[in-house]
Amino acid sequence: MDSQLEDAYEAVLKRNSGEAEFHQAVREIFESLGPVLEKNPQYVEAAVLSRICEPERQIIFRVPWVDDKGKVRINRGFRVEYSSVLGPYKGGLRFHPSVYLGTIKFLGFEQVFKNALTGMPIGGAKGGSDFDPHDASEDEVMRFCQSFMTELYRHLGEHTDVPAGDIGVGGREIGFLFGQYKRITNRHESGVLTGKGLTWGGSLVRTEATGYGAVFFVQRMLATNGRSLDGLRVTVSGSGNVAIYAIEKAQDLGATVVACSDSNGYVVDEKGIDVALLKQVKEVERARISEYAARRDSATFRTDGSIWDTTVDVALPCATQNELNGQAAATLIRNGVVAVAEGANMPCTPEAVHAFHDAGVLFAPGKASNAGGVATSALEMQQNAARDSWDFDATEARLQQIMADIHDRCIETADAYGHPGDYVMGANIAGFTKVADAVIAMGVV
Repeated sequence: MDSQLEDAYEAVLKRNSGEAEFHQAVREIFESLGPVLEKNPQYVEAAVLSRICEPERQIIFRVPWVDDKGKVRINRGFRVEYSSVLGPYKGGLRFHPSVYLGTIKFLGFEQVFKNALTGMPIGGAKGGSDFDPHDASEDEVMRFCQSFMTELYRHLGEHTDVPAGDIGVGGREIGFLFGQYKRITNRHESGVLTGKGLTWGGSLVRTEATGYGAVFFVQRMLATNGRSLDGLRVTVSGSGNVAIYAIEKAQDLGATVVACSDSNGYVVDEKGIDVALLKQVKEVERARISEYAARRDSATFRTDGSIWDTTVDVALPCATQNELNGQAAATLIRNGVVAVAEGANMPCTPEAVHAFHDAGVLFAPGKASNAGGVATSALEMQQNAARDSWDFDATEARLQQIMADIHDRCIETADAYGHPGDYVMGANIAGFTKVADAVIAMGVV
């Protein structure tokens, strides 16, 4: 980074101490911006760097609830409304014990540029809580969600802030949250939450969108280099919503997905992951990935080594941040990986990203390759606003076109700024310039 970017980054560190993930996300953007500031001095004059690093609003609140034993429990809730220059705040809610302000800020910061890349009129935000739904009963999850929404509702609205799901927040949680919002406000404001059930305002393809979108991006990335997914071996980390539907779409396109994981370990299935069985184990029974291996003769459950030790052509990290480090990247490169696309938010460490770049591996950053989820959320908002519903094929076609447009925008921007084929540079610069131009146009607000 040049001196003015280093100075801006040092100010971020000083102002946001102890928030390592947020620091990493900011640095990753800043490392791409040297040629942008050289071509656009107005961004420096208008202090755009400082303005985009400071959220418009940060909300932290107490979430009291009563467990099944009658004990009062307290969690902490967050909503970081990062930027609304392109549209209402938009971004998911994450319920996981690891959640703290730094997590939400990093996710919100990434969301701003991801949403800009979609071409949809949506700003960026993120929220959540350190509550763990996996250790709670159905009634406890409902009571928690109702308490969480009792505070958060006052900050939401279809023209203000529109949350969705993320890790730990699926259709069940969205239903409880929406029910409480409707109860408190006395309005059926469908567009205030996305990821809703199909019978009450949800959109077809929204469940599949992040995983499908990541695979569509890889498909376009490979096609640009004269290849296809047909016949390739793929590893997908995770076994939640994003991972399941990335596996499904990759296999629909002719690939064989040979491994997936959860926090306890990973399975290797040389015949290809049985998606129907995986959905039964993870979505219906909410069981561990080891249960998949117990029911599948061709699968082996492992706790030693790493999921990235498996020899594959394509790797899709779809679990959580910083799950794929420099050592894992070196193993993948040594084993002949040709493409890596982030299905999760910032799952590759900076060392891994640099290793892929130096080795000539096609690498798609999450703000580009996993933007399909929020793009389809915006499509759900469109349907809600029009009191309309689109069929599956039409919605999937829109998603595929959006991902193709994001891919092409990244390539064109990277070329324009002297970094041909660099998806990280292309995504960061394209997202940043769109947001920065809107920031300047709206004055000092």
